[in-house]
Amino acid sequence: MCRKLILLDIDGTLANYEKKITAKTKEALLKAEECGCRIMLASGRTPNGLCDFAEELHMAEYHGYLLCYNGARMIDYSTGKILFDQTLSVAEELAVLKHLKQFKGVHPIIDLGEYMLVEDVYDGMITLNGKPFNVIQYESRGNHFLLKEVKDLSSYLDVPVNKILTFGDPEYLQEHYQAMMEPFKDTLSCMFTGPFYFEFMPQGIDKAKALKTVFGNDGYQPEDMIAFGDGQNDVSMIRYAGLGIGMANAVDELKEAADELTSSCDEDGIAEALYRHLPELK
Repeated sequence: MCRKLILLDIDGTLANYEKKITAKTKEALLKAEECGCRIMLASGRTPNGLCDFAEELHMAEYHGYLLCYNGARMIDYSTGKILFDQTLSVAEELAVLKHLKQFKGVHPIIDLGEYMLVEDVYDGMITLNGKPFNVIQYESRGNHFLLKEVKDLSSYLDVPVNKILTFGDPEYLQEHYQAMMEPFKDTLSCMFTGPFYFEFMPQGIDKAKALKTVFGNDGYQPEDMIAFGDGQNDVSMIRYAGLGIGMANAVDELKEAADELTSSCDEDGIAEALYRHLPELK
C-alpha cells in the first residue's frame, strides 16, 4: 500500500485548458487511489466548484479531501465534515467592499450557500487574450451557483464569508492591485488566483496553513505529500509538501519554488510525474 496524500490544484493543473481531466491523468490518479493514496483537491474554488472533479475521481469511495477557498476551508469528502474553516469578519468584508467602490474596473463576487452574489448580472465581460470573456457566466456555471443580483453588496452582506473574489481585465488588475490591497496588506491575505481574479481572505490563510492545522503531528506529514500546482496561490503548498511539482505552464514564482517540473496540464503532466515517483502504479 502507498500511503501518500496527493495535493492537486485544479485550474491549470488537474484541469486542462478545456476544464477537463485528461484520460491518462485520470487513469493514473484512480490507480493511485486503488494503491492506497488519498487525493486532496486544493483550489481557490468553492466546494460546489470541486464536486464534479471529486465525483469523477471517486473520492467519496477513497476518502479524499477538498481544500477550498485557497485553504480557508477543508472538508472530508466522504463524510462532508468540515475539518477547518476560517472566515473574514463582517467588518473586514464591509471595509473591503467599500474600498473597492473606487476601482471602476473591479467587480466583487460573494458566494453564499447556493447563490453567487453580484451587483450587476449583466456586467461580467472582460477582455481576455484579446477576446471578450463573460466571467460571471463562467464562474456561476462552473461552480453550479444560482445568480443573485444585489444592488450594493456592502449594504447587503451581514454574515462571515471565506473570501471576497474580484475580477477585472488582467491589465487593469495589474495596474491597480497594489492600491486595492493597500489598506489590508497587514490584516488580510490578498493575492492573484488567476490573471483576471484577485482575492481577499483571512490573514495568514494559504493552502499550507490548512494542511499544518488539520494534520499537525497526528496525520499526513510533509514527507507523505506530493503536491502539484501552477499558480501564485499554490506556492505555499508546493513548498510545504515533501515533493512539490510545478506544471510546465506554471508562473515563474511557482517554478522557482518547486522541487521539479512536469509537463503541462494539457500534456498529462500529473500522470507523468506520478508514474515516475510511484512505481507501484505501473
